[in-house]
Amino acid sequence: MEENLRQSFRALAEVRPKGCTPELSGVTIASLGVRFQMFNAAFFSSTIEGSDELSSRLEVASSHFRIEGRAWSLWVCEDWLSWSVRRRLSRSCSDFGLRIAAELPGMIADRLQPPKRNFPKLEIRRITREEDLVFFRSIGSLSFRVPPHWFAEVFDATVLSSRYFECWLALLDGEPVATAATVPSASAIGLYNVATVPAHRGHGIAEALTRHAAADAQLRYGPLPLVLQSTEMGMGVYSRLGFSAVTRIMAYVSGS
Repeated sequence: MEENLRQSFRALAEVRPKGCTPELSGVTIASLGVRFQMFNAAFFSSTIEGSDELSSRLEVASSHFRIEGRAWSLWVCEDWLSWSVRRRLSRSCSDFGLRIAAELPGMIADRLQPPKRNFPKLEIRRITREEDLVFFRSIGSLSFRVPPHWFAEVFDATVLSSRYFECWLALLDGEPVATAATVPSASAIGLYNVATVPAHRGHGIAEALTRHAAADAQLRYGPLPLVLQSTEMGMGVYSRLGFSAVTRIMAYVSGS
C-alpha cells in the first residue's frame, strides 16, 4: 500500500521540470514543485518506533521544503508507526506547522469479485492526447473539490510522458463522464483519481471503469494485488468490488 502510494507521486514528479525525488535520512521526497501542497509530498521511508525519531524525520522533511520555499504535505501509513508514535503524530506534526487534511482507508483486493449488475455502454480509453487530459482535469477538479487551476497544474501535459501514471477516461454517448488512473509498482497496482461527474453517479460507471483499468494493468504487469485509498463516497463501490480496508493513510499539509 505505502510503496505504491509513494510510487504514484514519484511517477508524476519524475517527469516535471521542477519535480524532485530525493531520498533523505529516513524520508522520501516526491515533490512536483506546484502550488497545490498535497503534491509536494514527503513520506517516511521506514518504520518509526519513538517520538525522538519522529521529530528528527519531521525536521528532515520540513528543512527540505523550507529551503525550496514551498508548501508541502506529509503522507503517513499508520502501520509504519508504533502505537506511541501514532498517539503523538498529530501533535508533533503541529509543531512543524502541519495540520491534518485527510484520513483515508487503505484498501486491497487480491482479485475483483464478479460483477452483479449490468453497466452502461461506455467508450473507455487510455489518455494519450492533451484533448482528453482536459476532461480528466475538469472531472477530477469537480469531484475532488480542488480549484481547477491547481488540478490543471498537477496534471499538465507532462503526465502524458509518465511511464507509470496512466490516466483513463470513460465516455457515455460521447460525453466524458468518469476518470481513473493506474500505477504499477513492485508488489501492487494502485488505482487513483477514480471520479464520476455528479449527474452520472449511481449507474455503475465508476465500477465499470475501475474494472477495465485494473484488468488492463494486470494484463500488462501481472496479477498483482490492487490497492487504493478510498473516499467515504467510494467505500460502497470498492467493497462490492472485493476490496477490504487494511490500514489508514493520513495526509498532513502545511499552511492555513
